[in-house]
Amino acid sequence: MVDEAERYKDEDEKQRQKIAARNHLESYIFNVKQAVDEAGNKLLEEDKNTIKRECEECLTWLDGNTLAEKEEYEDKLRHLTSICSSIMSKLYNSGAQQQQMPRNCGQQAGGFSGSRHNGPTIEEVD
Repeated sequence: MVDEAERYKDEDEKQRQKIAARNHLESYIFNVKQAVDEAGNKLLEEDKNTIKRECEECLTWLDGNTLAEKEEYEDKLRHLTSICSSIMSKLYNSGAQQQQMPRNCGQQAGGFSGSRHNGPTIEEVD
């Protein structure tokens, strides 16, 4: 039994890596689709449609290639990432520009702006 486990150890590791690569691709697809759905008007319709189309193509490919190798899943992920990353950066950059937040709650409340203290003071206790 131990000999058998040793014999199939490499195959098990390859299978584990293949499943992890597939799950990673699938997770990326659903996360991107969710971000696009929640984007509202922060993205152009053309960009949304491009991402949705590419995601659907990848999902269709996943359904039809259940026996694909790890490298194939990684290639699909790289391809999808190259298409989506520039569009998604537009989403996150527009969100950051729209939400210029103060650096800390003291500035938000209007306090601490003219004080000389750079932080809390520590008193020694005997």
